[in-house]
Parts: sequence; structure tokens; C-alpha cells
Amino acid sequence: MSALIEVKDYSWRYLYTTEPAVKNLNLTVEEGVFLGVIGPNGSGKTTLAYSLNGLIPGQYHGVKEGAVYVAGTEVEEYPKGELQRSVGVVFSDPESQFTAMTVEDELVFGMENLGMSIPEIRERLEWVVELTNLRPLLLKPPYEISGGQKQRVALAAVLAMTPRVMILDEPTSMLDPISRKRVFDVLAKLKKEQKNTIIVIEHSLENLIPLADRMAFMLNGELVLEDETRPFFTRIAMLMEKGIFPPDAMQFFHQLNLRGWYDGGLPLTVEEAAQSLRALLARAQAGGLK
Repeated sequence: MSALIEVKDYSWRYLYTTEPAVKNLNLTVEEGVFLGVIGPNGSGKTTLAYSLNGLIPGQYHGVKEGAVYVAGTEVEEYPKGELQRSVGVVFSDPESQFTAMTVEDELVFGMENLGMSIPEIRERLEWVVELTNLRPLLLKPPYEISGGQKQRVALAAVLAMTPRVMILDEPTSMLDPISRKRVFDVLAKLKKEQKNTIIVIEHSLENLIPLADRMAFMLNGELVLEDETRPFFTRIAMLMEKGIFPPDAMQFFHQLNLRGWYDGGLPLTVEEAAQSLRALLARAQAGGLK
């Protein structure tokens, strides 16, 4: 795989502020990778997302150091609007992205702006509708559907333009657990079938961890830790000390590890947790736990 995104010694300070929102960031994202980005509020995650999409510095004033590259070209060197075709962003408040009177018109709007032909628009519309299960909603106003449905509409509208990179900024922050899972089900299908480069900024780790190839932890504007997902969580003690709490099953096995009752890797999925627990119970029944 080749590097699709490169962030080199990058810092950004918004105008009229004294401290940089992000500082000295160095990050490489290869094509086809699913990257999860975590960290407390105010850690610089959204600023990073805006910097990758060109909203910074395009729509915000400030002071920049270093550089951000997408597909080998620095963000500022892209012609106006061109970068947004390659890097799509879905925000936590999907209504802020809506412009049309029906869901179908909302999905078509971006493709029409790109000047796509009618046959191509129809083909892509059919694809995203199937992928996101939106067919029953096509004729409804996007402002009248549920929060989870709105998020899927926003995701589908960006997907229809087939960007090389998808960035989702807290896509489930206002959703109930069922709606949250449905959004991540779409991302799972997207990862499996399309192999897009996906960057998800998210607090819901139980949904994020099973999909992420790599994880990044930001704190106070800095990239503290970035690694493949499994070795990333070998630093679980540090993460919990900084206020990042992995799913209960992972914390449970971490505590067993500290007590010397478990020496395997931390489970990343429910299935792995169940398998590890069965092995642990079998060991206990055989008298192997002291």
C-alpha cells in the first residue's frame, strides 16, 4: 500500500487564539486503511479532519506550520473544490449538510454539482441506496426522519461522489445504540466491498475497534500514539490514565492480566472475548488458575 495522506510537522493556530489547536503532527495514512481517531474534546481531532479536507485553511483563518498532503499534493495546491471530490467529510450534525427537499434529491445534489451524466447519477444513486438501506426514505424530507437515518443520508450523499478518502467526525455522537450500530454496519460493508480509505473520529469504541486497522490517540493538540489496533491497545493502562476507556470486555481481560490470571492478547471483538473467556473457564476447571 502507498501513502495517500501525509501530515508533516503540521501545526495550526486559529486566528485570535494563543495556543495551536494541533501542533507538530506527523501522520501517514495508506490507501485502503481504516483509521480510528480518539481523544477527549478539544484534543484537535476535528481540526485535523478539516485540515485533511481543505476546510482549513480554505474557510478558516489562522497560522500554519508544516504541510498536509493528499495523494502527493499539498492541500493548498488543489484547485478550489477539487480536494472535496477526493476527501469527503460527514459531520456529527448531518442537518448542517442538507440542502434538498427530499432524501433522493439530497443524494443526487452533489453528483449534479460535479457534472455527472444522468446515467452515472442513476447508477451511483442505486448503489448508495442499496448500501445504506435508504430506499423506503427516498421521497421523505431529510429533516423529518430519525437521527440515525439522517446520518445514513449524509454518509450516502458523500459516498455517491466516490471520494478516495471518507472522514466521519463523531458520526454517532447524537445517536442511540441501535442507530449507532446501523451506521457502523454501513461502514463495515464499505470497508469489505469498496476498500475505501476511512478515517473515523469517534467516542464509541465498542463499534470502532472491530473495524479499525489502525488507531490514533490525540491529546492537547498532539498525536500521542498511533499504531495498528492490536498493539495500540497494549498501551491500555496509559490510555485509561488519560481518560480513554476501552470496552468493558477489554478492561476485564486487562484486569485479569494484571492479576496474572490471563496472559493472552486483549480481545478486540465480542467474538474474541467469548473465545478467550471459554479458554479461561476451561483452564480454571482443569485447575490451571491459581
